[in-house]
Amino acid sequence: MAVNSNASLTALQVMRDAPVIPVIVLHDVAHAVPMARALVAGGIRMLEVTLRTPQALACMEAIAKEVPGAVVGAGTVRSPADAAAAAKVGARFAVSPGYTRAVGQACREHGLSLLPGVATGSEIMLAQEDGYTELKFFPAMQAGGPAMLKAWSGPFFDVKFCPTGGVTTGNAAEFLSLPNVACVGGSWLVPADALVQGDWARIEALARQASQLPR
Repeated sequence: MAVNSNASLTALQVMRDAPVIPVIVLHDVAHAVPMARALVAGGIRMLEVTLRTPQALACMEAIAKEVPGAVVGAGTVRSPADAAAAAKVGARFAVSPGYTRAVGQACREHGLSLLPGVATGSEIMLAQEDGYTELKFFPAMQAGGPAMLKAWSGPFFDVKFCPTGGVTTGNAAEFLSLPNVACVGGSWLVPADALVQGDWARIEALARQASQLPR
């Protein structure tokens, strides 16, 4: 799927681009561009850089400017201010650990596709009321894992999920086999030690393996 850097991006496009969206924590801006290039070379283009470090926004900006094949997203978006800051540095989608209407409205205002985080039926219904049908199931394993998603497939037959939290190479395939799962989110694609060591070949190899997971 070609992604036009100037076109609007839907949440479903973000989820269907590859089987895994990497959940990325960056502490050094110097790591951002080579890491992103390695992920893209391995077939992973939707990159969720979490707002968990002071360097996150600068990392997003560097990737957006210097890695044309990457589509930068902001993770851990918890407020309208987070959404505004992410959009300003070039993010094109947002991922939140939960959902509030203020965050949803801010993402719409700034042109960010949003994957809102949900863990209960009530949260799914609130997100649906505001027009969201592509959701992040978080924390996936702690909130019920594949069994919970199977249970939701009946009442929430029109919702697609991206389970994140406790998803690993060992259980990703089980999640991806479910009809209401469009992709998973995982941190294993960008190990902290690989970043410190500058082992971009390892990150590329992990991305390539992830991009070939069946779904």
